[in-house]
Amino acid sequence: MNENQWEGKWDQMKGKLRQAYGDLSDDELEGAKGDREELVGRIKEKYGDTKESIDQKLDEIASKLN
Repeated sequence: MNENQWEGKWDQMKGKLRQAYGDLSDDELEGAKGDREELVGRIKEKYGDTKESIDQKLDEIASKLN
C-alpha cells in the first residue's frame, strides 16, 4: 500500500490498529494522522518492537482492508 492509499484508508486503519495495539491512545493515533513513519515511531516507542516487525504487522493489517 503506497502512502496515498495509506492516508486514504486511515479511518479504517484506526479501528484495526486499536485491536492490534490496544495500548495506543486515540491521541497517539490521531497524532500520526495516517503518516506511516510517525505511526511506526509511536508504536516502537510504546511497545519496543523493531521497525521491521511493526512494518510487517502494519502490512498485514493494510492487506485486510483491500
